[in-house]
Amino acid sequence: MSDIILSPSILASDFSKLGEQLKILEQCNVPYVHIDVMDGSFVPSISFGMPVIKAIRKSTKAVFDVHLMIDEPSRYIKDFKDAGADLITVHVEACKHLNRTIEQVKEQGLKVGVALNPATPIESIKHVLDMVDMVLIMTVNPGFGGQKYIESCTEKIVELKSMIDSKGLDVDIQVDGGININNINKVIDAGANVIVAGTAVFDKGNIKENVNDIMSII
Repeated sequence: MSDIILSPSILASDFSKLGEQLKILEQCNVPYVHIDVMDGSFVPSISFGMPVIKAIRKSTKAVFDVHLMIDEPSRYIKDFKDAGADLITVHVEACKHLNRTIEQVKEQGLKVGVALNPATPIESIKHVLDMVDMVLIMTVNPGFGGQKYIESCTEKIVELKSMIDSKGLDVDIQVDGGININNINKVIDAGANVIVAGTAVFDKGNIKENVNDIMSII
């Protein structure tokens, strides 16, 4: 297995079997679990919040990679920490005071990421890049699972990797949206090292087989 981190998105899981499916991922030695929190405002959909995260925390020891697709996430940082988050990613587009929100996450003793929608330029996070552990490049417009990868995002990954390297920083690059076995190497070659996959992992409930297929090519 490579040093690439797979972070399966439970948005694509069978919610009626979520605890069971998380245990399967743990048996497959998957290090992260990606949890998409949607508020129906920043994005059209509503997914799940603190109660669900707290309920499933006991099902796995994996890193809870919590992606907040919500307006003004600063209101809830401690709540998500208390629910079991290990890493919280906030959107640059959703934060009135991005620096302060990043600091709030760090004050809770958690790792912090900042996310960019497909049309948001890399330049928008230049001045906070040295504050974060990870940058999430959305490779679809957020809000729904099962979308097709936006090809122009590959160039954004390359641009971000170049910016990180030029500053001598140790910052992970996560990609989320439309990632599957046919394009996963494309995003890795561009510089991504944390790969969110939803449908590609949970499709037809064949979790072990799907994870093995992904791991065999990264």
